[in-house]
Amino acid sequence: MKTLPAGFQAHLDEGTTTLAWCWRLQRRDGAVFGFTDHDRPLTFAGTSFEPETGFAASEIRSLGDLSVDAQDVQGALRSDRITETDIADGLWDNATVEVWLVNWQAFSQRVLMRRGSIGEIRRGRHAFTAEVRALAHLLNQPVGRTFQYFCDATLGDARCGVNLSGPLYRGMVSVTATIGDRRFTVATGLGAFASGWFDFGVVEWTSGANAGRRAEVASHTLASGTATITLMEAPVRPIAPGDAFVITAGCDKRHATCRDRFGNAINFRGFPSIPGDDLVTRYPNETDANSGAPLRPLADG
Repeated sequence: MKTLPAGFQAHLDEGTTTLAWCWRLQRRDGAVFGFTDHDRPLTFAGTSFEPETGFAASEIRSLGDLSVDAQDVQGALRSDRITETDIADGLWDNATVEVWLVNWQAFSQRVLMRRGSIGEIRRGRHAFTAEVRALAHLLNQPVGRTFQYFCDATLGDARCGVNLSGPLYRGMVSVTATIGDRRFTVATGLGAFASGWFDFGVVEWTSGANAGRRAEVASHTLASGTATITLMEAPVRPIAPGDAFVITAGCDKRHATCRDRFGNAINFRGFPSIPGDDLVTRYPNETDANSGAPLRPLADG
């Protein structure tokens, strides 16, 4: 149950109200935006709320259990601050949201109706629909570690410990030519790295239309001194010859790779001796690991 300010409650009791919905959003990059369904700008609590953005909200659904309450917000892609490119680029993913009900004739009369984050975003050519998830959705996030064969650390993070800043695991180069929307070649600068060295690595663009963005590498091949890089997904903005980027080595999360490529087996965060699902379907054979003898740690690599 919400406790309303006395002035706001008195305004509601009048029967004739002057109310507006306001949404305050803060993206992961720290940028703050305000939007309202009113027809003129509203400003309170240090945030200016932009009008006429085409925002229309569904009803707010709140349940007494721990299920995730949600509200949908529909908007037109006509605000200078909401673009299709930014949505596709993930800048609005998991942005924090505050939903306010405000008396637009007296801004001090307002109540915070919902605090949550942006969930699924569905977009078309001219409009989008964003799901506003309540804070209860955080209870559905995995917590703790999973016992699995592969490492669950991110290459280069504190749990992994590998220093990716050195020249052995890093290259600063530029695009020579593009092949499709997510594949390109690099003629110089990566010739010393064997094929596959940057598989599952990261490209961070330092110039061009995608400057400041990152992309995962699907594959890296080397032929006649020219490297070919294929990204997991096509960037939101087209890749062009001359675009500069930094590429760092990748890891397939196997113990053998951690040991042989990075010399970091001591920090391996997986469990390579755990038998896999395939062990259940095997049958006894004296020539392989299922000889009938007691199980031993599986050979890796």
